[in-house]
Amino acid sequence: MFRSLRHPNYRIWAAGAVVSNIGTWMQRTAQDWLVLTRLTHHSASAVGTVMALQFGPQLLLLPWTGFAADHYDQRKLLMATQATMAALALTLGLLTVSGLVQLWHVYIFAFLFGCAAAFDAPVRQTFVAELVGDADLHNAVALNSTSFNAARMIGPAVAGLVIASVGMGWAFLFNGASFVAVLGSLFLLRLNGHQGRARAHRTKGSLMGGLHYVWSRPDLKAILVMLFLIGTFGLNFPIFISTMAVGVFHTDARGYGLLSSIMAIGTLSGALLAAGRGRPRFASLLVGSGVFGLGCALAALAPTYWLFAAALVLIGVAALTLTNTTNSLMQLSTEPAMRGRVMALRVGVALGGTPIGAPIVGWVADHLGPRWGLAVGAASGVAAAGVAIYAMTRSVHATPSKSP
Repeated sequence: MFRSLRHPNYRIWAAGAVVSNIGTWMQRTAQDWLVLTRLTHHSASAVGTVMALQFGPQLLLLPWTGFAADHYDQRKLLMATQATMAALALTLGLLTVSGLVQLWHVYIFAFLFGCAAAFDAPVRQTFVAELVGDADLHNAVALNSTSFNAARMIGPAVAGLVIASVGMGWAFLFNGASFVAVLGSLFLLRLNGHQGRARAHRTKGSLMGGLHYVWSRPDLKAILVMLFLIGTFGLNFPIFISTMAVGVFHTDARGYGLLSSIMAIGTLSGALLAAGRGRPRFASLLVGSGVFGLGCALAALAPTYWLFAAALVLIGVAALTLTNTTNSLMQLSTEPAMRGRVMALRVGVALGGTPIGAPIVGWVADHLGPRWGLAVGAASGVAAAGVAIYAMTRSVHATPSKSP
């Protein structure tokens, strides 16, 4: 389950990442709570707008982010993106602590964070292959998710305590300081033992090469359609959890932070299960999508806070099964020189649909109620499962039968 940790470079990288991830989840929790309770009067639409601005650049900058991941030095690019996000977090923290922060400030910083993250995400995902090699790639992807979701379990709960005791701005400041850990780990990587994959050559049309490559692959197209459906309408957890916490269960910042941490129990479990599996299979996408839809439906119907929390655990397991499997499948089935562009497409489709889905889900939660917002998430899981069934059926029919 932890075999990737035998690689020294991966151990260094993972140690820095877990500290930074805790800060990231503290900021996400504080940002949603700031918008929902201080800068607006419980407006789910405003939270949806923040999400749209934060994740929109993943799609807007798609040709350039994938190109950068495949053509530039990944370690240096990661240092630049991580340092940029640190500076943005510290600045937003100072504005919040000083009491000067306004809603338009959050909108601008969300967009700038999104731009930096758009360049960071495909590099960070393909960089793992350089640290461990293809043989341990699936395990390393799962352990990355384990780290991210262990931080997701800790960060929101800590953020809730920080918000209740000293204020929201300090959560942003802690996140800014936490980037020192991941930047330090990048400096400490032992480059002599670092086996980087070949960089892609710059040729005419290479900027859009990932799109042409994916278009020729029915399996990759099916995965991206599933990611679009669930990423656009299902992975809107800040809206789902915050509106249910405030509008249905009437809890405070600590109760909201606890719900986010409880969901992380599910995502952490899903990541550990993925780490223990062998090579990823397309059937896991069907299971993950179906269970995700079921979990969202149960959460929408949950009559109490704790039953809602239990449904979040199920959603977390399903979401991680889906996202981890798509990550590993797409990397392992893609030519190494194309991975940056293909993974940029993956991230862009999974998160870039948020500018479409988050405002819609926020509007539904505001006008029809938070439970109906979750119903939209449930429908996205069912639709994605339908795409998986169609793709698997086509694959079986396309495979010629063997003669007896």
